[in-house]
Amino acid sequence: MKPALLVGLGGVAGALARHLLGERVETGTRDTLAVNVLGSFLLGALVAVPVGDDLLLLVGTGFCGAFTTFSTFAYETVRLAESGRARRAVLNATVNLLGALVAVWMGALAAGAL
Repeated sequence: MKPALLVGLGGVAGALARHLLGERVETGTRDTLAVNVLGSFLLGALVAVPVGDDLLLLVGTGFCGAFTTFSTFAYETVRLAESGRARRAVLNATVNLLGALVAVWMGALAAGAL
């Protein structure tokens, strides 16, 4: 299968999953944090095991790329700062970044333990 098609199919699934999770969690910035941490965990697990190029394109690049949302995270952080909630903006940025980094690490550890 062509790489662009794999990424596209994974992207559609990731975008739909992101939307559905957002509808369930939708509380300020928590839905963005949830998808960023979950997607990072999945990507960490995926790259820790030999899965092959096609699955990496489909799930890693396509699904995780569409499921996680850096642009929304950045927008929400700026919006918090502009509304006079600088502390909350810094907290949001810190928790998203550290949460995603720890999740990648934990996903890789979990997959490596299998």
